[in-house]
Amino acid sequence: MLDPLQTIDFKKYPDQLVPAIVQDYNTQKVLMLGFMNGEALKKTQETGLITFYSRTKNRLWTKGEESGNHLKLKQILLDCDKDTLLIKAEPKGVVCHTGADTCWSERNHKEDFLYYLEDIIQLRKTSEDKTSYVKQLYDKGINKIAQKVGEEAVELIIESKDVNRELFLGEAADLLFHYIVLLQAKDCSLTDVIKILEKRHQSK
Repeated sequence: MLDPLQTIDFKKYPDQLVPAIVQDYNTQKVLMLGFMNGEALKKTQETGLITFYSRTKNRLWTKGEESGNHLKLKQILLDCDKDTLLIKAEPKGVVCHTGADTCWSERNHKEDFLYYLEDIIQLRKTSEDKTSYVKQLYDKGINKIAQKVGEEAVELIIESKDVNRELFLGEAADLLFHYIVLLQAKDCSLTDVIKILEKRHQSK
């Protein structure tokens, strides 16, 4: 892959600052828009931390240099006209100075509902709400969580032998929910599992 620093056309813009769109590497959410000159792009590549050229400060500016909310570089892509960058990064903390996840005030999570549910389960796991079913499960420990997954799996198998579609889907939902709870208990995620499935698919 060509090095963007060697191929990008900074001269298309009078100030030689190219737009740099920052996207979350994992969720694919657009986080912010900044501008880079050659020096900012080079520093980004060298340090692994996203660095822009700030027009207001009139200098290089590394995202998070004051707040600590850095953007860790994962990938740099150059558009077809060679005058705009797409930078994929992993954010540490919120991105916007307002305290929002993104500069468009969007919540930074994958749009798939399962990922949203995973986030909710994670929040319940660390909450102090003793009335939360998820919190109660985590407080009982890994053995109870694993046992619950086993129970739900058995119930799904039983329903699969019947013809009641609604009951079968209900048990399938229960199993999937508790499976995500178990993943979280083991400090794993749906993304971790999907990566393994993708790797297996690609190897065939």
